[in-house]
Amino acid sequence: MRVLVVEDDALLLDGLSVGLGLAGFTVDAVATCEDADAALSAQPYDAVVLDLMLPDGSGLDILASMRGGGNTTPVLLLTARDQISDRITGLDAGADDYVGKPFDLDELSARVRAVARRGQGRAAAKLEWCGVMLDTARQTASLNGEPLMLTRREFGVLRALMEHPGITVSKHTLEEALYGWQEEVESNAVEVHVHHLRAKLGAGFIRTVRGLGYRLAEEGA
Repeated sequence: MRVLVVEDDALLLDGLSVGLGLAGFTVDAVATCEDADAALSAQPYDAVVLDLMLPDGSGLDILASMRGGGNTTPVLLLTARDQISDRITGLDAGADDYVGKPFDLDELSARVRAVARRGQGRAAAKLEWCGVMLDTARQTASLNGEPLMLTRREFGVLRALMEHPGITVSKHTLEEALYGWQEEVESNAVEVHVHHLRAKLGAGFIRTVRGLGYRLAEEGA
């Protein structure tokens, strides 16, 4: 799950990047409205964490531009606790949720997961397919009720596929979900992760659709 964080406080931005990364998110971090607009134009995101006070404008301007342009990506606002009017304005302008500063990182992570799920039309934090269950909140997996040990990247690939059962997901889409701007992507990285998943889940669990990408096997297949 890829998230854009827009925050001009360098220490807070770094803490959010590290903390959300440890919670299983792929994080792109920017500090200005200009960079946020560029990121949103270049890359789809599952959610945006958006500060209101930025050096070259307001986060509300970014939000208005997104919604005015038809971008429905879920947005969580970061606000000062005493700025109730800003919260109301943000929610009325199309934000999906807000967190007041200072905040608890675990709560923020949970709220980002929640707005992203709603953006995908899901209510539950758990994904299930053919005996495999992913708990996206706890970052745990099981196969037929038994714990399944997955690396962060393997979890990310499987999550992306299980969020779209029956649909072919391109290699490029999987790379975007797994790797941020600052991370090098080996040309065969996705193939390696899929290979490891097949070793753990069975060779037929993930199907290769030649020239298009990957999809999960049909239930009962």
